[in-house]
Amino acid sequence: MKNTEIFSENKHREDIKFSIIIPAHNEEKYIGKCLESISKASKSFENQVEVIVVLNRCTDRTEEIAKLYNCITIQNSDKNLSKIRNAGADIAKGEIIVTIDADSQMNEHVLSKVEEHLTSGKYIGGGVTGTFERMSFGIFVSTLLLIGPLLLKYGAISVGIFWCYKKDFKSINGFNENMLMAEDADFAKRLKDWGKKNGKKYGTIKNGMVTSCRKFDKHGDWVLVKRPKLILAYLKGTDQKHADEAYYENQNR
Repeated sequence: MKNTEIFSENKHREDIKFSIIIPAHNEEKYIGKCLESISKASKSFENQVEVIVVLNRCTDRTEEIAKLYNCITIQNSDKNLSKIRNAGADIAKGEIIVTIDADSQMNEHVLSKVEEHLTSGKYIGGGVTGTFERMSFGIFVSTLLLIGPLLLKYGAISVGIFWCYKKDFKSINGFNENMLMAEDADFAKRLKDWGKKNGKKYGTIKNGMVTSCRKFDKHGDWVLVKRPKLILAYLKGTDQKHADEAYYENQNR
């Protein structure tokens, strides 16, 4: 594993362009690859990128790995991804907020494209499209079964990695802390609506990330076919039981 000095660890710097926020609950298997991908995407922004890893009840080497990369780390014990991400945004020094999950990897062009989109003045922010690290027919069908209902509820949006100016993140009050699941879709819709009010579009950066299949690896590629109640839980967004199962009680992930 490389140690990189490209991330700024000085919390008092005023010239930070990007604050990249990573929620992390026992992510030692994944976070190194995530940070390495951010390092590659940050090559054009040396000393302008801070990475904030929000350590959520970690009992493994996540914090140790994050510190090898000069990440800023803070502790958080909430079983709520919205609160976890918002805690990172609260201490962010960057002009631009970017969020990514620890089991995902951003592609090298993402930060440059984010800067290009935002400085054009045409975009309020947005998300990315991406791929799974592997694909099967079961994963394809399960994903489709989830995307369809979410599309009907939230409209055409991209998620995965979010990006926007911090001022706009604050204007929509960040992630909705009443949402325990599908908080990303909720955030995207509110950011899109905020953009419309300001005459700006919601942008999508294509081919922006690769994400793990750990949920499918654990529960099976056909999980959403076999467990339609999970789809209903995502649509409801406030189901603590299913949220705990999916995100907050999995100490072996």
